[in-house]
Amino acid sequence: MTRGFSLWLDAIRALAAFAVLFGHMAHIRFTRGDYYVLREWNIASDAVVVFFVISGLVIAFAAERDGDLRTYSYNRATRIFTVMVPALILTLVFDAIGTRITMDAYPLGYYQHLSWSEFLFRGLTLTPQWIGAMEPVRLGSNGPIWSLSYEVAYYIIFGFAVFLSGARRLLLIALVAFLAGIPILALMPAWLLGVLVWRRVSNPDAAALPRPLAWGLAIGAPAAMVVLKWVGVADALAALTAQAFTQADYRAVLLYSDEVLWNSLLAVLMALHLLGVVPLLAASNWRESERLARVIRWLAGGSFSLYVMHYPTLQLLDACLPENLPLYDLWLLGITLAVCFGFAALFERPLKIYRRWLAALIRRPAAVPAE
Repeated sequence: MTRGFSLWLDAIRALAAFAVLFGHMAHIRFTRGDYYVLREWNIASDAVVVFFVISGLVIAFAAERDGDLRTYSYNRATRIFTVMVPALILTLVFDAIGTRITMDAYPLGYYQHLSWSEFLFRGLTLTPQWIGAMEPVRLGSNGPIWSLSYEVAYYIIFGFAVFLSGARRLLLIALVAFLAGIPILALMPAWLLGVLVWRRVSNPDAAALPRPLAWGLAIGAPAAMVVLKWVGVADALAALTAQAFTQADYRAVLLYSDEVLWNSLLAVLMALHLLGVVPLLAASNWRESERLARVIRWLAGGSFSLYVMHYPTLQLLDACLPENLPLYDLWLLGITLAVCFGFAALFERPLKIYRRWLAALIRRPAAVPAE
């Protein structure tokens, strides 16, 4: 992966993470509806689809680099759990504090009380939306973790598909697909589009495009996203989805995949954008600003933390910040960013250090008992 393309992916990751934050801050209960247009445009949900495409691309690249299932599994697990374990603990703490201040900040549909055992089991297994053998749950106030539940299923299925063979591969993929359930599988094609993009761009000859076409895809695809949203295509596709479930509420069946048709179209456009960007960034006269590159890398380096910690932080602040506080919205945003990026400094950015510690712990010989 070229430096330029990697930086571009980081920029999109950072923008998508902030889109999720602003999309959730726009809830009426947080900011009175002053920014409700962001809810109407549903930018948070659209940003998650962008994450899925980038995730598929990055995981396909990582699988080639890792080379075997053991390394692949270790790298995926350490990347996820060094952030998710403290995020789950802090969600429990924040929710415990906030619900004791006022339950008004934790309305039905945006908070689900679970026992500690169920919370930790569903959180640590990252299965809150796996419905093959369990009911879907919301982990306290931390609703955004639903997408991690999807991604982990994709990681596992993809790892089995790449590194295993024969009947064992088919049986394990079928088992995970059954446990994950239809809603998660419905959005897997969007994730796999990222895999296909990597398969193409990793071959320089296949990735070569005429510059007019590359510019057309790089600019035209994002423009098409905005135009199609503006003219109501997302709503029309939602209506088509509803018609296909005439005997049931399609949202109850598809859960977070209720916009599957629009999400799939959005993923196609995102994939086309990335295919167009690659040859443009490879141009010999393209140079990024080192200062800008550092800013982008820094923001992207905290995007996972921003994603998994912003919602319980917003909920807690909604419970404890005075409503008449001057510049309330700036305080809400500033404290949330401080918490999320402070969290990233402790748990996301030091990933290499944690991996070294864990590797040393695993390789440490057993102590010889004293005679």
